Amino acid sequence: MIDLHHVTKKYPNGIIALEDINLHIDKGEFIYLVGPSGAGKSTFIKLLNREIKASQGQIYVGDFDLVKMRGKQLPYLRRFLSIIYQDYKLLDNKTVYENVAYAMEVIEKPRKEVKQRTMEVLELVGLKSKERMYPRELSGGEKQRVSIGRAIVNTPRVIIADEPTGNLDPETSWGIMEIFEEINNQGTTVIMATHNSSIVNTLKHRVVALEGGRIIRDDERGEYGYEA
Repeated sequence: MIDLHHVTKKYPNGIIALEDINLHIDKGEFIYLVGPSGAGKSTFIKLLNREIKASQGQIYVGDFDLVKMRGKQLPYLRRFLSIIYQDYKLLDNKTVYENVAYAMEVIEKPRKEVKQRTMEVLELVGLKSKERMYPRELSGGEKQRVSIGRAIVNTPRVIIADEPTGNLDPETSWGIMEIFEEINNQGTTVIMATHNSSIVNTLKHRVVALEGGRIIRDDERGEYGYEA
């Protein structure tokens, strides 16, 4: 599903953000990506989404060769792999329904299919009753649910969540995690960068720990392993 072979990322300023990373992720896995600030988590995510290119090594996501791929393949990669951000990145002038449906509309899915799938997703994320509300009318947890809905509406094979509970209170965070667990149970691979030790230590999954740009730990059912 996802393979990184001897991947290094060196930025123009000389900083080596990742060094000699080797990692294999199977279809349907749930992985926590942990480590202190500056460990390389954000660079790792940007490499998988092809926002940036590796300085050395090989990266494969499904059938995509991220080192050799051409720009015209990017839209197809980003249907295969979708990212959920800490700050939601919603369209403020669109309703909950429109924010989720938009991801299907831009790839010109039939209107009937857009409506059916969008409503299915809104039910999954618990927002069916708020489909006509705007982001400004929602709580932080509800905004994150919209963000998740938008990310999964095109049924990607991989979801990457970048600190998805970072701005949320503990109770709301657990509700968001229930959605991720359900998404994973449906067969979607989930990679979650997080500093939330309580979630990592309670909902056991594979833990990949980065520090100083290197993988220092890869545990099948690990714990957070850092000071909370």
